[in-house]
Amino acid sequence: MKRPSLPVNTPQVDCFPPETRTQRRRLRACHECDWVSALPPLNSGEKATCPRCSHVLVKRHRYPAQRSMALALASLVALIVAVSFPFVSFSVSGVGNRIDLSQTATTLIAFHQPVVAIAVMMTIIVLPAVYLVSVVWLQFGLLQSRPMPFSRDIARSLAHLNPWMMADVFIIGALVSLIKVAGMAQIELGISFWAFCLFAILLLMTVQSIDADWMWFSLEGEPLAPEGTLTGTTAASQHVTGCPTCGLINRIQNGKERCVRCHEKLHKRLPHSLQRTWALLFAASIMYIPANLYPIMTTTSLGSSTPSTIVGGVVQLIQMGSWPVAAVIFIASVIVPVGKLVALAWLCLMIKRSNELNAQSRTRLYRLTEFIGRWSMVDVFVVAILVALIRAGSLMSITPGPAALAFGAVVVLTMLAAMTFDPRLIWDTHTPRPLRRKAATKEPVDG
Repeated sequence: MKRPSLPVNTPQVDCFPPETRTQRRRLRACHECDWVSALPPLNSGEKATCPRCSHVLVKRHRYPAQRSMALALASLVALIVAVSFPFVSFSVSGVGNRIDLSQTATTLIAFHQPVVAIAVMMTIIVLPAVYLVSVVWLQFGLLQSRPMPFSRDIARSLAHLNPWMMADVFIIGALVSLIKVAGMAQIELGISFWAFCLFAILLLMTVQSIDADWMWFSLEGEPLAPEGTLTGTTAASQHVTGCPTCGLINRIQNGKERCVRCHEKLHKRLPHSLQRTWALLFAASIMYIPANLYPIMTTTSLGSSTPSTIVGGVVQLIQMGSWPVAAVIFIASVIVPVGKLVALAWLCLMIKRSNELNAQSRTRLYRLTEFIGRWSMVDVFVVAILVALIRAGSLMSITPGPAALAFGAVVVLTMLAAMTFDPRLIWDTHTPRPLRRKAATKEPVDG
């Protein structure tokens, strides 16, 4: 196989993708439909997708280690700037307030909302910082051709951290908050606000730049797939399974194995997947009731206090003429949570009635519910920002309501419900028809 033409001084980890460093076929079992495929040789900017359900198995980047490390370092610099300078300030009738980024979380503690405060701090600062430091640690070792200590454990944690980083959602929440108060007070954006916007973009680019297939091959190589593993059929029918973290196919015997490469726990199917999903959906449904009945925040203006529920806030925005902002809040706080509850419940109910004709559409529905769940945190972030910013005593102030905790619980519970649902169950209730193409489909990466 012809090796790519790269500069002589390019680090070895960036020079040669896994396909150029091994002569045997590299097999993968799709995490969404369990179909076993052989990875085709990939060039920069290409991706391999499952021929059965079109799930992306591998996405290849040029200079993956250098790219990820550069983006992670730039993201960390932007985050340091964001937490070191004023975030936003407001003034009304000669009275004002200025906050930094961390105060959007710490102020909630004074209003007896420590759980919400911890959630905000973790999702916008702590977990992203841990993720970025981990990426730098891993890629620095790979670029030196000497993996750093604990690299395997750190690499395994990256995929688990990804869903809980919400810097991009926080930016939307900040914009909504500023639009809500722009008509009542004078708003001034600080250096931290623009730095955090840049940080959110760079963090997203860093996450998308991670080539997990290349990284794991460079860290631990690739042990042989179990002898006799066939493509063009499911992994479960061969008593093997694909590692959900590094992708390696492993033999399953007593259900307590760990991946031989990354030591992740392995399961032919997630244990009690439907039962756990139902339990989480039921808990989320219960919490959604107080999240809508109780006020999410209380606004005090000239000594008069007005509690506001989620739907009440949407109505108030419509009356103010802020239709786009009202639409964002309504979609994120009403449509998305309810839609996710209904969609996951429907998937659980219809799991035994699946067939190959509708399995594709049901898998796409699952992907959508998994993607949109985190965006419901917009309303929680709006409350956190407004509570910290609008503090002018009886003239104008905002305090959090009990619905903030309840709604935050709904978001977390629905995210966990999507994670515990095993999409491979959608494809298990029928006999798969044979496919002529046994290798994964190679396509250019979108964008």
